[in-house]
Amino acid sequence: MRSRSNSGVRLDGYARLVQQTILRHQDAVTGLLPASADHRDAWVRDNVYSILAVWGLGLAYRKNADRDEDKAKAYELEQSVVKLMRGLLQCMMRQVDKVEAFKYSQSTKDCLHAKYNTHTCATVVGDHEWGHLQMDATSLYLLMLAQMTASGLHIIHSLDEVNFIQNLVFYIEAAYKTADFGIWERGDKTNQGITELNASSVGMAKAALEALDELDLFGAKGGPQSVIRVLSDEVQHCQSILHSMLPRASSSKEVDASVLSVISYPAFAVEDSELVEITKQEIITKLQGRYGCCRFLRDGYRTPKEDPSRSYYEPAELKLFENIECEWPLFWAYLIIDGVFSGNMEQVEEYREALEGILIKGKNGMRLMPELYSVPPDKVDEEYRNPHTVDRIPMGKLPLMWGQSLYILGCLMAEGFLAPGEIDPLNRRFATVPKPDVVVQVCILAETEGIKAVLRKEGIDVETVADVYPIRVQPARILSHIYARLGRNKQMSLTGRPYRHMGVLGTSKLYNIRKNIFTFTPQFIDQQQFYLALDNKMIVEMLRTDLSYLCSRWRMTGQPTITFPISHTMLDETGNNVHPTVLATLRKLQDGYFGGARIQTGKLSEFLTTSCRTHLSFMDPGPEGKVFAKSYELSIGSFEELNAEEWLHGLQIAEDADTYDEVAQYLDHLLQRTVPQSNLPPTAQRGGLNRFRAAVHTTRDLMSLASKAKDLHVQDVGMYVPTKIFQASQQSVKLLSSPDQQDVDGKSHTLHAEMNLPRDKDGNVDCKALVDQLRICPTLQEQADILYMLHILKGPDWHTGLDSEPGPTVKELLTELYVRVGNTRQWALIRYISGILKKKVEALDEACTALLSHQKHLTVGLPPEPREKTISAPIPYEELVRLIDEASEKNLSVSILTQEIMVYLAMYIRTDPVLFAEMFRIRIGLIIQVMATELAHSLHCSAGEATENLMNLSPSDMKSLLYHIISGKEFGVEKSVRSVDSSVTAAISICEVGAVGATKPERAGIVRLKSEIKQQLEKRRQSLTGNKPLSLQSTEADLTSSLSAGHSELLGKGSFSSMLEGQSSKDSRQGQWQRRRRLDGALNRVPMGFYQQVWKVLQKCHGLSVEGFVLPSSTTREMTPGEMKFAVHVESVLNRVSQPEYRQLLVETILVLTMLVDMEVHTIGNIIAVEKILHIANDLFYEEQKALGADDHMLERDPATGICCLLYDSAPSGRFGTMTYLSKSVAIYVYDFLPADGCSMQ
Repeated sequence: MRSRSNSGVRLDGYARLVQQTILRHQDAVTGLLPASADHRDAWVRDNVYSILAVWGLGLAYRKNADRDEDKAKAYELEQSVVKLMRGLLQCMMRQVDKVEAFKYSQSTKDCLHAKYNTHTCATVVGDHEWGHLQMDATSLYLLMLAQMTASGLHIIHSLDEVNFIQNLVFYIEAAYKTADFGIWERGDKTNQGITELNASSVGMAKAALEALDELDLFGAKGGPQSVIRVLSDEVQHCQSILHSMLPRASSSKEVDASVLSVISYPAFAVEDSELVEITKQEIITKLQGRYGCCRFLRDGYRTPKEDPSRSYYEPAELKLFENIECEWPLFWAYLIIDGVFSGNMEQVEEYREALEGILIKGKNGMRLMPELYSVPPDKVDEEYRNPHTVDRIPMGKLPLMWGQSLYILGCLMAEGFLAPGEIDPLNRRFATVPKPDVVVQVCILAETEGIKAVLRKEGIDVETVADVYPIRVQPARILSHIYARLGRNKQMSLTGRPYRHMGVLGTSKLYNIRKNIFTFTPQFIDQQQFYLALDNKMIVEMLRTDLSYLCSRWRMTGQPTITFPISHTMLDETGNNVHPTVLATLRKLQDGYFGGARIQTGKLSEFLTTSCRTHLSFMDPGPEGKVFAKSYELSIGSFEELNAEEWLHGLQIAEDADTYDEVAQYLDHLLQRTVPQSNLPPTAQRGGLNRFRAAVHTTRDLMSLASKAKDLHVQDVGMYVPTKIFQASQQSVKLLSSPDQQDVDGKSHTLHAEMNLPRDKDGNVDCKALVDQLRICPTLQEQADILYMLHILKGPDWHTGLDSEPGPTVKELLTELYVRVGNTRQWALIRYISGILKKKVEALDEACTALLSHQKHLTVGLPPEPREKTISAPIPYEELVRLIDEASEKNLSVSILTQEIMVYLAMYIRTDPVLFAEMFRIRIGLIIQVMATELAHSLHCSAGEATENLMNLSPSDMKSLLYHIISGKEFGVEKSVRSVDSSVTAAISICEVGAVGATKPERAGIVRLKSEIKQQLEKRRQSLTGNKPLSLQSTEADLTSSLSAGHSELLGKGSFSSMLEGQSSKDSRQGQWQRRRRLDGALNRVPMGFYQQVWKVLQKCHGLSVEGFVLPSSTTREMTPGEMKFAVHVESVLNRVSQPEYRQLLVETILVLTMLVDMEVHTIGNIIAVEKILHIANDLFYEEQKALGADDHMLERDPATGICCLLYDSAPSGRFGTMTYLSKSVAIYVYDFLPADGCSMQ
């Protein structure tokens, strides 16, 4: 008989250890492992970690088999693993109803349970009796299921199970926005059952999603139906959120040792090697002790100071746990494995040696890992005084099966029995390896032959949508509907993936569906209901954003391919040339570089071999040969929310029966549900893409309206507007030039109050007479005003009786007007009508969630509370819009602008998160206010004009202005005039200011209009007695004044416009520092490390008072300096100050106070009144300037705060700088507490 090799003997030793510490506890029926002899429940996370050693040992035996017995041993071990994984699968499949509900609710009451009965797989505690929502546990199961399947284990046995796993993918793909209880089951560290977003959960979910993508769960014996599919955009959401959080673990935990599992084995979820190292060092520096690592700072679990009779902590109690947190050897096992994977053998030996000293020796010399080491109760005071000096005692489970398993796995790897690739067959360990450069393939398509000819004239050769056949082009939302079928299973009542917008990573692949190749246009092309897509510059901006995002986030095999269609709306007003912005973009794309991305343009057919392609096998025919079985047919009701026009080409051009196959019929089925049925007769002009048709599916009687009209006016955007209702522009010119309809100031809003509000005999507004006035309205603005009046008085569904009975409804007429205004690009009016119609902002809730997921709280409305509303958790779309409306005080334009700004902020945080550094709360109301004041400053105009100009900015200019505000870059404003709707209006555009102080167009000699045209327009302006379009403020004010007395004014006192009024005069001069403070104050921007310094100040006083609101020193007993929760708490006190520049001076005052922290001073007072210090500084400044000869006008004080306006505009440094006076005032304020020789005043 062959003698046993030394390696075989060593393996047998580990096999005995595994048997005694892990496998002997495995349930014979379910395969589950209890947590310990005392805790008989089976935790999902503990079970998966505990079985890893068994899996690793099985792999080691398979590789190092000396004898047949070893091969048998390998099989036995592997089947133990399979049994446990299937046992957990059974537990979860019994809760399939929760999986289905959670996909839509992300609620703690709908989540899978965290632990089950070891013997029956049943639940053991109620839904609300435990912190069940632990995304990392479910994600860890899926990650290891993928790794084990890839290693050759067969765990999944049926297609029903495949569908369940696919739905678990949908369950965890929202982890980036789901607050859970985390790996320690406690949520917020106060242990009061408060969920929070955890880096450990987001990272594990990201790893699981990547591991399962395109994985065949049947292994080598599988087929297309057993492949799991993951949407790449969800993975990248997790990646960006994780990157923004680390090294912070959550809002209440500035560092957590559990993140080791995310930055290293098993997740390897972070791609930035520098961030991995920073996070690891943060954990080692702050949490490591002599017996392992603490879980997190001020962790009270099993400490002598914890009250075991209470399941929660008092906030101030957390300070008691500082420096006596229990230390867990478990984390050294993670660091051993991390050292093996990173090739750092010195680290491996260091931690193996450290572990040898603290493991407990059991019978037969077996080394057991205790759960934790705690400070003995009688040594607590000594440990407080000298941390990490007291000898600790082991407590808790012995062994901690999870830690024991990782220890054995680390030893097997360290001794060479296992190679890293064997327990990581999916190669996750290479996450930090630099990826090759991405070249984005862009295929430009023309909507029609006419557009193709226009582009050819410009030297750009493209194909039409019809030319690319048999490749089919579809809008993004069709792909969303196709993916909604993924994972459906009638037996288990699983409905598949919830309908969500498709991200750019998803639309940049080519798809094989039933032997047909499909390409999908980006989501922004599909913007049906909101006005952003009316702006060609905005479309270009969104394309630039998507290209940049693709370059940085693309990780798949093959290159990304964007299909970019050119439609009629991208031509200029004549329809004979491409819009200059679009043309410039097309030329840049052809040059090969755009928006920081490398580009290759070409035909779709040329990209087939180099593109990333995915086969959507779930769309293949079932047993009956149909695309979908009857049980999976889509109900009409499921598409009722899609109230916008879709466009489609493939089904119309393939008219022969051979090509019009089942896929086309299925997509046609989808489109019949997503295309509103038009009540207008077809016309000779085909609309093609018709991307911007407004939602007319609710119009019931437009047919009668059209039949009465002798003529149809075909709009470029595809909406048919009867010209009999809205008079031609020539008539408007005559009416506008009539002097009796204009006042000398050029404001025509008095017309409404005097002429357009007819009264009946009872004194009420005569609505029928208003309808009559609608027929002869000279301007679009007046038509909108009248329709708004009718909307308020009669409601949107009131039949006007216009030209017929019952006639079109108010809503139908507003919709028609919206399209007409869209053609004229009067943005203020577009926003106004959008607000009246409550047009749904595409992906508003997703934009809000994106900002919140990056740990930014949002506020809408202007300060103070309760008008300013805070959003700190994702909320449904309807509730979000209601909150914004309420905060905007029913001001339609401000409400819609708030939603628009939220979308732009989400774009920037996705592509340029650095802009939001040290900003924990984004105050959208103040940002809008600052945008208007900046315009007032740049244009030297009044507050009213600034508001009007802001509302008239195009979406692209609005986004550009927002960027310059939050980035702090200087910008210039170009102002020209243009003729719109029979009047002359100012055209404002935002430009970057170059190094020489001029805007780029000025330096290049490019101006918007030729000087001759400007002169002619100026003459025309004078002939029209200075006409301007109605400002929104005046129009709305006059409209509302004529309504019932109970209706509040839309732009009343203290609202958006009036808050500007007091500032416009100050803005007329060059107040650079005042502007800078206003911007920083509005953006809540503070110096780096500010909140940590505030924490130190609070330790030396009883609290800081800001305008009567106190930040107590007890806060430091609850929160640590680096906690985001602490920063948000400080912000909430500072945000009580409504004036941004005053708030910023208070921040500077606190900053000076922090300089005292490093002095040898025990205390600096009781409650420090920060504003009092500022006012002392202000008085010092005033007296000194007065003595130097400044007059009262120069030293004018702000009536709201009493601060000299000149102080607001003083630089921080220098002889007359704010810091000079603040330092003196701090010294005066805290003089009694300073040491005699502590400091001297300069």
